[in-house]
Amino acid sequence: MSRQRRRHEVPAHSPLSAVVTGAARGIGEQIARELVGRGYRVLVTDLDEAAARATAARIGAAAGTACDVTDPAASAAAVARARELAPLGAWVSNAGVGFDGTVTDIAEDRARALVEVNLLGPIWGARAAVTAFREQADAGTTRGGEIGVTVSLSGLGPVPGLSVYAASKAGALSVVSALASEVRREGIGVHAVCPDGVNTELLRSMTPGGQGQALVRSGVLVTPEQVATALVGMFGTGRVYRTLPAWRGALLRLTALAPGPALRLEPAMRALGERRARSLRP
Repeated sequence: MSRQRRRHEVPAHSPLSAVVTGAARGIGEQIARELVGRGYRVLVTDLDEAAARATAARIGAAAGTACDVTDPAASAAAVARARELAPLGAWVSNAGVGFDGTVTDIAEDRARALVEVNLLGPIWGARAAVTAFREQADAGTTRGGEIGVTVSLSGLGPVPGLSVYAASKAGALSVVSALASEVRREGIGVHAVCPDGVNTELLRSMTPGGQGQALVRSGVLVTPEQVATALVGMFGTGRVYRTLPAWRGALLRLTALAPGPALRLEPAMRALGERRARSLRP
């Protein structure tokens, strides 16, 4: 007899807070909206404080504030602000940048930003969240919590034209996998969603006609709503990461196992992506 998994929700009589970074728009906004729908008192954070406050008001979140994820102190401050709303129940590192470019061509400031936002950002966020979860457990307030990270399919294998971006996402996925093991016994769940290209401003900001954007468009464009549902849907489970769609995740893992033969397909995949991009232009 099959058992239907219970939907992860926060009971009204025992409220919890949640922090979502980069949540003023796009995927982050949808994740925040999903958490609001599941009963969390959500703190919407973004570099743009006015936009964070506006989004919080629009989706029924508890509050909005500024947060620079490259600053460990800012993550700690966001956790402290969330705990004023209710004990911390979840932290989601969604903020990210998506500069394209090859290893030899990408500007130095962009390469640094990719590592500082996409890799160090989730590290600082996780440290702040785990510290709060442990303090709450020691005080007998709550035990455990959930950490979510928006990663990317590019973190599973080589992506020419998105070399540094892919490396930053691969690093973030490695951190998620290790951290999940390190804190599992404390009742803390750690999860990552690895979507294919998402139809957001981040994808549109990549160099039009560039190698990286073309390869992303050769796959399946998923929606921010699909990403949010997939990530939050792992809360309360032991699942560490999920790819969207699953078949593209399997394909990227194969390229990591046999990069030589797989990358010989790159010109054909890039041509497919370029055709799809042209078909979407007005």
